[in-house]
Amino acid sequence: MVKVLIPQTVTDIPSFTNCHIVTFNPTAPIPQEHRDADAIVIWDVPADRIAQLPTELPHIRLVQTLTAGTDVVEKAGFGADVAICSGRGLHDETVAEHSLALILAAARSINLLVRAQIGHRWADELGGNLPEPYPGRFTTLKNAHVVIWGYGSIGRTLGDYLLNLGAKVTGIATSTRVENGVAVKTAESLPSILPSADVLVMILPDTPNTVKALNADILEALPHHAWLINVGRGRTVDHDALVDSLREGTLGGAALDVTDPEPLPVDSPLWDMPNVMITPHAAGGRPRGVKELLEDNIRALIEDSPLRNTVTRI
Repeated sequence: MVKVLIPQTVTDIPSFTNCHIVTFNPTAPIPQEHRDADAIVIWDVPADRIAQLPTELPHIRLVQTLTAGTDVVEKAGFGADVAICSGRGLHDETVAEHSLALILAAARSINLLVRAQIGHRWADELGGNLPEPYPGRFTTLKNAHVVIWGYGSIGRTLGDYLLNLGAKVTGIATSTRVENGVAVKTAESLPSILPSADVLVMILPDTPNTVKALNADILEALPHHAWLINVGRGRTVDHDALVDSLREGTLGGAALDVTDPEPLPVDSPLWDMPNVMITPHAAGGRPRGVKELLEDNIRALIEDSPLRNTVTRI
């Protein structure tokens, strides 16, 4: 009988008559009596614990993470014969909603309004009769150009939201195509695309090819009023180059849900910049469709059939 370990942090657990499902404490070593498990589900398991799992689970065949990104699991060192499956699709709506919230907050100067509120100051300069469009500022999604770098399932969901609010959307992915009216280009096209961007949304995974993908040269291609939104992985942004751009006024602002490292150190200059918004990796955290994914992949493991969301390791 197949044995599957599911952390106590997962509440929507499927049931099978031909599968032994065991819940485990995600912060403690796997008990000896369950180290013969065939599969393990990863959700809210600390990175240092994930790193120990290849040693603790010598018979493991499937690692099913519920996160969209799989970098921590891939770095743990599971054997090549172990299938790693992602939580792709579980976070599309929640991350897209968070991204949209950050974009709208940037457009409506919520970062500055909150600071004014904390200082008990009525910010007249941010209200009243303002021009639309506002020269040299990003103030609305109507006719704005939003570039989504990492145009996967989350990017497509966000793209639909943005199109409904009147924005023009360009996707950046590994292949050129058109999806639902959205032109998708490759990263080689960024130098020609970014000069017209009002917002650049980063939803890149953490891979050897994406570390500091957003560097000083890419930042320089953006207009001075443009905003950066990062809901992918912190290591995909060169934070020193980002700080320089914000200090020099060559970037309108940045809204960061992910940083490098995490948590962001207390002495980071990003904390005190008025044109920076920081959320604590909060875009996801509410996966939708977990039970269905687990049912599909546990059944696939039992029947030795193709798995959903299998990760191709680099």
